Amino acid sequence: MEHPFNIYNTLTRKKEQFVPLHAPHVGMYVCGPTVYGDAHLGHARPAITFDLLFRYLTHLGYKVRYVRNITDVGHLEHDADEGEDKIAKKARLEQLEPMEVVQYYLVRYHHAMEALNVLPPSIEPHASGHIIEQIELVKQILANGYAYESEGSVYFDVAKYNQTHHYGTLSGRNIDDLLNTTRALDGQEEKHNPIDFALWKKAQPEHIMRWPSPWSDGFPGWHCECTAMGRKYLGAHFDIHGGGMDLIFPHHECEIAQAVASQGDEMVHYWMHNNMITINGQKMGKSLGNFITLDEFFSGSNPLLTQAYSPMTIRFFILQAHYRSTVDFSNEALQAAEKGLARLMDAYSHLQKLQPSETSSVDVKDLRRKCYEAMNDDLNSPIVIAHLFDAARIINSVKDGHATLSAEDLKELQNVFHLFLFGILGMKDEAASADANRYEAFGKAIDLLLAIRQQAKANKDWATSDRIRNELTALGFTIKDTKDGAEWKIN
Repeated sequence: MEHPFNIYNTLTRKKEQFVPLHAPHVGMYVCGPTVYGDAHLGHARPAITFDLLFRYLTHLGYKVRYVRNITDVGHLEHDADEGEDKIAKKARLEQLEPMEVVQYYLVRYHHAMEALNVLPPSIEPHASGHIIEQIELVKQILANGYAYESEGSVYFDVAKYNQTHHYGTLSGRNIDDLLNTTRALDGQEEKHNPIDFALWKKAQPEHIMRWPSPWSDGFPGWHCECTAMGRKYLGAHFDIHGGGMDLIFPHHECEIAQAVASQGDEMVHYWMHNNMITINGQKMGKSLGNFITLDEFFSGSNPLLTQAYSPMTIRFFILQAHYRSTVDFSNEALQAAEKGLARLMDAYSHLQKLQPSETSSVDVKDLRRKCYEAMNDDLNSPIVIAHLFDAARIINSVKDGHATLSAEDLKELQNVFHLFLFGILGMKDEAASADANRYEAFGKAIDLLLAIRQQAKANKDWATSDRIRNELTALGFTIKDTKDGAEWKIN
């Protein structure tokens, strides 16, 4: 590339040129959803952010192995160490098998991601399917002296680890401050320090998600799964680990400590984190009464919404802000995104119909370079969108006869507009998709009428048969009888 691709590395707190460890192969791991409820706007942001990265790296020619995990065990109610597993709790309350809960919400999550045009990852491993790998990880950390067993559970010894390494390297936290400020929760007397985190938890008798281990029948701590599965599918050292900023501490901090404690060095080269989506300046949450699922956005069924918003409006709304900036939801902001996206889609539609002139009165040759520069500057999607709006103004000017484009420039504009709007930003023309769906339904309706006509002919009901044929012909159809039934076309 003429302009190197730079990304912000949370670990070093600066933008760095992206240089894969094993080019052209790139290993990318992103923390996926915990599947005990419907996907919401907070799930959409990391999915779209790292879909943008996945698309762009692939476009640049890298062979990307994108791993996005499914957390279906070990995600607890309090500080990921104490309390009841959320999936187990829902299963108990609804009298379901835990994996029934997982499957139900995972299918719904996949449908939401498909609607948002988020590409599926290369691998989507489940935590519950990698218990053996997590047990092996715990064994390694114990063997290296950075963990201890207590009453059937195993905890990471943060203070001991910090004697030889730095716990807090990602989040910038100081262990002394943590030791002084971390509250002791009920039931944590078995820990050496309140900040020690669970690698393996002994299951209480009522706990329905449990597996045998050398220490007890229990389940892995939440932080283990990403370290174990990242190593399994991407190796002991891989390029990118991503997720929301809310995961920096404790989850990703604990992942770094687990990797170093088990293998002696860090696994991940670049740490990337998207910022949060807020509602009226507050983080979205059920307890605050501002929780909106993606299905509610698509249907407009939440009282906080004044209308339904299409999946592409949601995607465009998220991409209009840089992934590291906070986005505050409001109906007005979504409506503005809806109108902006419509302007770009209209411009693209007009672009396909423009006729070239002998010469160009406007310059479009810089558009490609500007869009690449924005993407190479830490995935600056809002700048790319701004350039596309500039291009839309040129398109409308040509359409209205106020400017001209040569055949070469018209083709370049068409290619660049299509590449960045659809290929890299991942937008879809929902109107065209709706038209295609309507046409498909229309065709099936005609086929149904002809099947009824065929049955009428078999029953020697000539009046019905002739009526269907004659009325379809009057509407502009040509009906041709064949030995297998009938064929039709629109005149």
